[in-house]
Amino acid sequence: MKKKTWLLTLLTIVMIMTTACAGGSGGSGNAGGEVNLDDVEAASMDLKNDTTPIKIQYWHSHAEAQLEGLNYMIGEFQKKYPHITVEPVFQGGYPDLHKKLSAAVAAGDVPAVTNVEVSSLPNFADSGVFADLGPWIKRDEVNMDDFAQGMLNAYAFNGKQYGFPLIVSTSVFVYNKTMLDELGVEPPQKWDEIEAFNAKVVKKEGDKTTRYAFSVPGWDTWYYDPWNINGGGQILTEDMSASAVENEDSLRYLQNFYKWQNEGSMHMGFGKGASDNMRQMFLNGEIAMVQHTSAMLKMYRENADFEVGVSFLPGDKKRTSNIGGAGIVMMNGAKDLEKEAAWKFIEFMTAAEHNIKWAESVGYLPTRKSAIESEEGDQYFERWPQYRAVYEHFDEVTPRLQHPAYPEFSEVYKEVIGEMVLNKKDPVPLMQEAAKKINDILMDYE
Repeated sequence: MKKKTWLLTLLTIVMIMTTACAGGSGGSGNAGGEVNLDDVEAASMDLKNDTTPIKIQYWHSHAEAQLEGLNYMIGEFQKKYPHITVEPVFQGGYPDLHKKLSAAVAAGDVPAVTNVEVSSLPNFADSGVFADLGPWIKRDEVNMDDFAQGMLNAYAFNGKQYGFPLIVSTSVFVYNKTMLDELGVEPPQKWDEIEAFNAKVVKKEGDKTTRYAFSVPGWDTWYYDPWNINGGGQILTEDMSASAVENEDSLRYLQNFYKWQNEGSMHMGFGKGASDNMRQMFLNGEIAMVQHTSAMLKMYRENADFEVGVSFLPGDKKRTSNIGGAGIVMMNGAKDLEKEAAWKFIEFMTAAEHNIKWAESVGYLPTRKSAIESEEGDQYFERWPQYRAVYEHFDEVTPRLQHPAYPEFSEVYKEVIGEMVLNKKDPVPLMQEAAKKINDILMDYE
């Protein structure tokens, strides 16, 4: 693949990335796909059994609230592998972490294992920064079917498995169940149910909306890429060579957003403070239902004075939501013994044994089917019944569009949403113009 110098590309992406735990769209043209290990050479058994004392660094972006869970997991890991010392190193949010990874690669001094935010994996993997985990997966006969396929594919690229899901979220509708029960309505599951939902929920005083039916965040493409896909649209063409955001089906969600916004049924926020504002409006009863990351469910439950419910995103021609958060990967530039230690740490951190405890401690989703279906999983759903809405659609939680330039060109059509939200401009002609800019960016990746 002809492209810009990988380091320049990564640094460009770091500059434009958002800090949300977000993803984008799966849809057509996904370059992840199933991994075939038939032609992969298994990793060394000698290294597997080597107990030479070794210390590795784990670079991460875990927030302070996640550190208790992280420290517990590292402690349990070192009980199992006393010869391996894991030094966790906080490197800031995802953009800071990615920038430091790029600098470490350039300097030839990399950690053994690291987080990577899901949208940036294709660019790093395409540039040879991450190690293919296939040889270790094959040697240790990891049961890959125990992961949800979409979650697994989010950390694969061009048929190779570069990472495993670690702190995983998806966008859902969080709703005021108390309010909707009083109104006798339920969250829409299909697009053709949205108009009736709006009519029953929206409140107005003259031309001013005092209660919106729902809100879709405009500040991150992760939230509205699934609407594009669910309407039968695409971000890129099937061969990923050109923009498809301007196609008829790809514009359907935008036309709906424009209509619902103008009639005062749908709220959209954009820019600084938009997330905090949306949250507060929901807690104040000014919005009945907000699309937000599943990682925020705990916050909503703790702060709402009403019963909180969760619903999967409504669909039309398809029904999907996209994976956000971060995976755990091995650096290709690490030494052999460091890679072996890194693999053991990756496998331990994502194993079914601690999956429920880990997910609950960090506020993200369990990723192992066997953990979810266990007695411990049943107890988890008793504590967090709202998450059942996600796991009823477990296989419909899919990766974003996996193209190395996605973080760059997605900024182009995010600007269209900004113009619609802030300046009330018709997004259709703007998206048609945006497609030309996207194609210019794609030319660097031919």
